[in-house]
Amino acid sequence: MTTTLPVFDLAAIETAATPEIVLESVRDALIAHAEGRTTVPPPLHMDFPEAGGDCQVKAGWITDTADFTVKIATGFYSRPGLGMPSNHHGLVCLVSAHTGMIRAILDDRGMLTAWRTAAAGALVTHVMARSTARTLGLFGTGEQACLQAVWLARLRPISRILVHGRNLHNAAALCEELHKNGLPARTASAQQAAGADMIITTTAATAPVLNAADVPEGAHVTGIGTDTPHKNELPPELFHRAQLIATDDRSQCLHHGDFGHAVRAGATAQDSDTAAGLLLRTPLDRPDAAITVADLTGVGALDAALASAVLNRLMP
Repeated sequence: MTTTLPVFDLAAIETAATPEIVLESVRDALIAHAEGRTTVPPPLHMDFPEAGGDCQVKAGWITDTADFTVKIATGFYSRPGLGMPSNHHGLVCLVSAHTGMIRAILDDRGMLTAWRTAAAGALVTHVMARSTARTLGLFGTGEQACLQAVWLARLRPISRILVHGRNLHNAAALCEELHKNGLPARTASAQQAAGADMIITTTAATAPVLNAADVPEGAHVTGIGTDTPHKNELPPELFHRAQLIATDDRSQCLHHGDFGHAVRAGATAQDSDTAAGLLLRTPLDRPDAAITVADLTGVGALDAALASAVLNRLMP
């Protein structure tokens, strides 16, 4: 007897993935990963230079949970130059950790990856920034830049957003999109954006997008875009200035994160970081003048937690 494998489309997934479920799943997964309660093999990565794109395959399992996941995520960044939107796609395969049978496919077109990345950035930025921090500097003008601001605003008030991008038209368009979400935003130079209370970088840059000297005392910086060895958003000097460094996965961040670039440059030690999940579990007191930095490269355990939570709503 054959059975039909459940495949859920984007509309169904969007209905099931409420902000509360996304934030709770991502927070719990980061904590579980920091506590060593996950299995996360190294990501598989492929580059497609002529198309300006890449593909990542990530797997993850949280100990004693019913399912593990294997996720395919693609991003082809050169498409805007051809007059087309940036092409982000993907799907998540949920597999029973008891039988090895595939339970379902979430054909989310990369949405869950985008949302869990935004939730992780928002959670870590919120817990590491000063409680009085209200201004946000955004580097990058794509979907993830918008999501980072929107999800952070779910956790704390934001009085001003300074958007910096290589293309002024795209930066202005992002400001308009943020205005539609009720967020005050304007375009800014790199120096102005780096002077905010909170700074989030969301680019595919291969060289640092800000100067460490432009980051004021008391600021927090979260790097999102560096997820392969050739990418680099944050300068090593910033890690040297930081009093607290957080990573979502030390091994990944050393291999293909900004933290790794800083370690290889001699700006910080390879054990100078704290697991981001530990800060979410037990926030540390931070001096108001401290500079703090988070390097987030994306962990498969987050995909597993969020996909399982969504599937539980779709197949109760």
